[in-house]
Amino acid sequence: MKEHKKKEVFIEGPVSPEKIATSIAGHSTQTGIGAHSIFLGQVRADIIDNKEVTAIEYTCYKEMADEILFSIREETFSKFQLSCMHIYHSLGLVKAGEISLFVFTSSRHRKMAIDACAFVVEEIKNKVPVWGKEILSDNSHSWKQNTSTN
Repeated sequence: MKEHKKKEVFIEGPVSPEKIATSIAGHSTQTGIGAHSIFLGQVRADIIDNKEVTAIEYTCYKEMADEILFSIREETFSKFQLSCMHIYHSLGLVKAGEISLFVFTSSRHRKMAIDACAFVVEEIKNKVPVWGKEILSDNSHSWKQNTSTN
């Protein structure tokens, strides 16, 4: 199995629409790709104790998170016949409505791209040490609990 180089996943602040568009546009010359699957995780304005979530402040144990993310990448490439994969996760403050997680998988056929994308998202949610402090409308906060349904 070919080992892929480690890529920086974490970015400061939200994942911008421009970053997403650039990632997509960069694949138009790769004519062996027949399908892409994209997951965009967006901060919701949930209501907690009658207060609205206005943002999430993401933190992580970066050294451990980087190792786990690399392992997830390697496992994904070994399980699925992918041409390409990109993962970007926010650190710092991300406001409600902004994107905090971008997973982009590419393959020759749609099922592989879709299945791989879903696999990566679940692995990130279940294994990567990233925490979100939900900032509420009264400036109080609540620690977000990750589950497979969040």
